[in-house]
Amino acid sequence: MRWLALCLVLVMACKRNHADGEPAGSSSGSMSDDDSAREQQRFDTERRPDKVVEALGIKPGSRVADVGAGSGLLTVHLARAVAPNGKVVATDVDATVLELLKQRLKAAKLADVVEPRVVEADTPGLEPATYDAILLAEVDHFFPDPAAWLRSAAAALKPGGRIVISNRVYHKAQSMAAAQKAGLVLKTESTPVPTHFIAVFVAPGAKK
Repeated sequence: MRWLALCLVLVMACKRNHADGEPAGSSSGSMSDDDSAREQQRFDTERRPDKVVEALGIKPGSRVADVGAGSGLLTVHLARAVAPNGKVVATDVDATVLELLKQRLKAAKLADVVEPRVVEADTPGLEPATYDAILLAEVDHFFPDPAAWLRSAAAALKPGGRIVISNRVYHKAQSMAAAQKAGLVLKTESTPVPTHFIAVFVAPGAKK
């Protein structure tokens, strides 16, 4: 029962995380083009996704994981940054919300750049030594053991790769403590908007 409750919490969190606390879409699993465009415009204005892309350090040809991607409000920006020959692996615990992500990417003509992937709640589900960057946006505080999750995720990085955590400022202390416990090294941190911070980490031994 505890595991079921945790999964339900994580499902709802991942539906909301990139939408700044708002549901990713309707309960029917679809969204009109106008609604999607308005949601994207609001998100882009409030959250400055350009700063997230900058922190990730990605470029055309990069491979990046968007953890807890939800309906893809950030994913679409990552896809544009790595296109045409890069790849975004967009993970979520909920297959339904990933259908919304597919709709958004199809409308943006970026579907070929992104691989939606359903994962378990307590594991990254990412291939080892494969990713230039891993993004966690408003999701790390939901992990059962954030430090253990981050240690596992670090193994998926290429040499010199980075893990970027973006979350509300009141989660910052928890995020920083988990990253330190996981052995990650803080590279930079910033607060591009008043409500959210961005922290960039590298694996132990990586060049700062």
